[in-house]
Amino acid sequence: MHYQTVAKILGVLLGMFSVTHLTPLLVSVLYEDGNSAPFVISFSVTLATGLILWAPNRKLRKDLRYRDGFLVVVLFWTVLATFGALPFIFSSANSLSVTDAFFESMSGLTTTGGTILVNLDQLPASTLYYRQQLQWLGGMGIVVLAVAIMPMLGVGGMQLYRAETPGPMKDTKLTPRITESAKALWYIYLGLTAACMLAYWAAGMSLFDAIGHSFSTVAIGGFSTHDASLGYFDSALIESIAMIFMLIASANFSLHFLSWRRKSINPYLGDSEYRFFLIVMLGASLFTVILLLSQNVFDSNLAALRSGLFHMISIFTTTGFTAGGFDWWPGALPVMLILFSFMGGCAGSTAGGMKVMRIQLMYKQGRKEIVRLVHPNAVLSIKTGGQVISEKIINTVMAFFSMYMLSFAVTGFSLCLVGLDWITAFSAAAACLNNLGPGLGLVADNYAQINDAAKWILSFAMLLGRLELFTLLVLFTATFWRD
Repeated sequence: MHYQTVAKILGVLLGMFSVTHLTPLLVSVLYEDGNSAPFVISFSVTLATGLILWAPNRKLRKDLRYRDGFLVVVLFWTVLATFGALPFIFSSANSLSVTDAFFESMSGLTTTGGTILVNLDQLPASTLYYRQQLQWLGGMGIVVLAVAIMPMLGVGGMQLYRAETPGPMKDTKLTPRITESAKALWYIYLGLTAACMLAYWAAGMSLFDAIGHSFSTVAIGGFSTHDASLGYFDSALIESIAMIFMLIASANFSLHFLSWRRKSINPYLGDSEYRFFLIVMLGASLFTVILLLSQNVFDSNLAALRSGLFHMISIFTTTGFTAGGFDWWPGALPVMLILFSFMGGCAGSTAGGMKVMRIQLMYKQGRKEIVRLVHPNAVLSIKTGGQVISEKIINTVMAFFSMYMLSFAVTGFSLCLVGLDWITAFSAAAACLNNLGPGLGLVADNYAQINDAAKWILSFAMLLGRLELFTLLVLFTATFWRD
């Protein structure tokens, strides 16, 4: 393990992250909200720590090994969440404990969207902006941004990219060079964010709200600048814009790249994963609306259609925006929405969950085994996008699913042990592991009412879900640390 190289990279990344404290500082000055000091202190502490880690190792020119990449990713997300909590700790407007501040920071960076804060409408503008910015930075993965400058550091970046990029097939790159791939991802990300912001602004949001909500929409995060989330605006147009961009951000970003380069929508139409995602989404949305209509949950059919579509898309994609909530819906509807969040978005998107690709492959594997019962001697293979999927990938997907379900069960049971009721415990476990945000019971609106032990457990679950299990769990094996 090249610990000096790891320390050097962490130092550089912390130095980069320190700069992000300057933007909310500028917001504080512009809005004169009296909340500048926390960001000045946080910037100074973060930058100083980064320099301390970087300076002794600045002349080191060793390449990263694959194992080092995993360690850097996990350490960086943990360290980043720790330093990201500083503005919440130092701000007198929030009065958050270390536990609450770390939870809020981890929730933002992992794009989970579960919040400790209440009375958002009364908080300083700089704090509200900072929360949204955390989600935006975490959406694509700040490590991918760092990969774009790795050649300047004399350190290879492919190991970091492979460890950070979500999805079961991580060797696929947008361009031949990893640096160009990272840049392409961020150009696309910036373009979608700008388009979403302009659409929100044109639909009636203030510029501040439009920027903040575009950050959390494209990041599939769900943080809002208002307690009522998008329900604050009570606008069908704004909700429609949110639905469109949630669906766009849930697609594999390589599809956006190919569509832009070819000036065609054919990459979307030809992608089996995205088609599968849209078909399941359509079916789930129709089923939700039909149940809402049949049980007369809303005063009008139009209201049922609007709320059903919006909340299904928001929860399915693990964004977590709400417009009036869904936890009060009758019967099994709230549980059904939480269960759909386990699928999440496509591999290579900013969404959480297990990813559509894995669900699609498990479905095809199950169908193959059923056919094998009828034709035991048949030679069967699984294809997606016209390519045969190797048994190695299928085995990895099945192992991932098993570990995901085990992680969900252990997290839910652990939350019950620390005092949460089972509805709150298991819905919170699902919401944090899937990087969704809102749950049921005590966590339907926020996580302020649960105890500190539960918050630490859920913070770990958020990181576990964001790094898709294996990137984090591999560090708990003896084999990883053995030279």
